[in-house]
Amino acid sequence: MAMMRLRREDPRVVGSFRLHRRLGAGGMGVVYLGSDRRGQRVALKVIRPDLAEDQEFRSRFAREVSAARRIRGGCTARLVAADLEADRPWFATQYVPGPSLHDKVADEGPLGAAEVAAVGAALSEGLVAVHEAGVVHRDLKPSNILLSPKGPRIIDFGIAWATGASTLTHVGTAVGSPGFLAPEQVRGAAVTPATDVFALGATLAYAATQDSPFGHGSSEVMLYRVVHEEPQLHGVPDALAPLVRACLAKDPQERPSTLQLSLRLKEIAARETQGLNDTRPPAPRVAEADRPTGRLTESYPEQRTQRRTPGTPSPRGNSSPSRSGARPAPPRSGTGSRPVPPRSGAGRPGPRTTGTGRRPANPRLLRQRLFVFVVVTLLVALGIAAAQGCQGPARGLDHEGPGNDVRQEQSYYRSGMHQGG
Repeated sequence: MAMMRLRREDPRVVGSFRLHRRLGAGGMGVVYLGSDRRGQRVALKVIRPDLAEDQEFRSRFAREVSAARRIRGGCTARLVAADLEADRPWFATQYVPGPSLHDKVADEGPLGAAEVAAVGAALSEGLVAVHEAGVVHRDLKPSNILLSPKGPRIIDFGIAWATGASTLTHVGTAVGSPGFLAPEQVRGAAVTPATDVFALGATLAYAATQDSPFGHGSSEVMLYRVVHEEPQLHGVPDALAPLVRACLAKDPQERPSTLQLSLRLKEIAARETQGLNDTRPPAPRVAEADRPTGRLTESYPEQRTQRRTPGTPSPRGNSSPSRSGARPAPPRSGTGSRPVPPRSGAGRPGPRTTGTGRRPANPRLLRQRLFVFVVVTLLVALGIAAAQGCQGPARGLDHEGPGNDVRQEQSYYRSGMHQGG
């Protein structure tokens, strides 16, 4: 709510409240921001001097203040104090921080269907408590609805039923905006809770379209439209249009009650909110590669088969343990005694390092292969050494041993032959 500095003619203290700023002015008087000795802030309205001199107004004002004290509910600004006998009567209500519905829509544009329905449901519930206390607001409009952090609040109750206080029809009527007055108010007929229902319907139409359902123009033109023409609800969401139109019925008997209105608007707000949630994109899911599930283990080989060369055997069932997250199967018998040569060309690729930080193969299998390689290498080296050792002595015997045996055998035969001959 906009605040202005106090003017020279404004009082500084009213009752037990110290006044700090101006909050606004209306047909009844001026509203100030005040506080008591404990620091509690209030919205204090001081009645206009000309109305204060009207005894009929004072009597009606006293009845309305007495009824307002009985209002219970969280959707209204609670009455804190009042002085009906002062030279200028005044009353103070709880101060509600937050912009008015009029200012919010003027600054940010029309509200969505779900938000309009939620605001309307809260206001209808508040009006139920108001009407149960025997009070009719008589001046419900967007500027008299404050959007506090705890929800909408109705302020500035229609304690303004004053003869001659209106410049709209020049007859006894409630002070208010012509686009939000009910037809019975324009005609000067008695007001009922249905009067507030009409004003609430016009207020909801404004919240949804940023415009009055009866357009713009002079006061006389607007009042004529309220009484004789149908409201223009272009731009009102389809979910709300039938209910708003029912609230704006010319005959008060055809309008829904505040209780019916509250229940219906709650249903619409819940349905529209659910619809908004259903149309929102789903939240990003956690990467499935980080979830070691059986479904992922089966789907990954299927993706790899799409990249393999046609005609090669399917790698299904032989996927790397590091890809599936499962423990490696023990090697089959007969395969641990020799290293497996890597295949070239088509077929399953050998282990390779990727950018994901995963290990290319099982370290246990690598150690087994390394052990086999070392053992085979040692066996081959020992075999070569043994072969070289056997060939060396054989060549030495061929060089010395056999020659001596031949010479000895020849000498033996010569000696025998000599003896025999």
